[in-house]
Amino acid sequence: MESIQSPFTAKLVESLYVEAMVLADEARSYFELTVEQQGVADQDEIRIDMSCESLRVTTRLMHSIAWLLNQKAFFAGELSEHQLRSRSRSLGKCSSSDPFVVARLPAEAQRLVYETQHLLDRLVRLERSLEADRLGFAEIQAMHPMVHQMQARLASELA
Repeated sequence: MESIQSPFTAKLVESLYVEAMVLADEARSYFELTVEQQGVADQDEIRIDMSCESLRVTTRLMHSIAWLLNQKAFFAGELSEHQLRSRSRSLGKCSSSDPFVVARLPAEAQRLVYETQHLLDRLVRLERSLEADRLGFAEIQAMHPMVHQMQARLASELA
């Protein structure tokens, strides 16, 4: 069974952290634009939707970044596995965006909504995978041998 401290996982976490920070910077830059610059000055309903979605985007990013920072601290030896597995350090729940509301937003806002949701979805899958690995679910590995072969190849390429 692959250790939770594998170089592949550490590099993946670092890559996801960089992605999250770039998205956070893009979101900050976009949502601090004036309503005129965003092109929604005369659309009250869309401005309200933008406010709600900017909060969802920010929440998803903060949950993602906090989780990734905890993972990085673990890989750096600053947190024990027991501390890392504390419920308070797991990914929090974030409400999903309504696709009909998102469709009305400007293109850049839509992109940020979808990319932050995609990032969070990937982190949820990673968290579940790490938890399954930690608990030693051999049957999960047996069901997905190609995934583990690909991970091994990627780890050797990244080394």
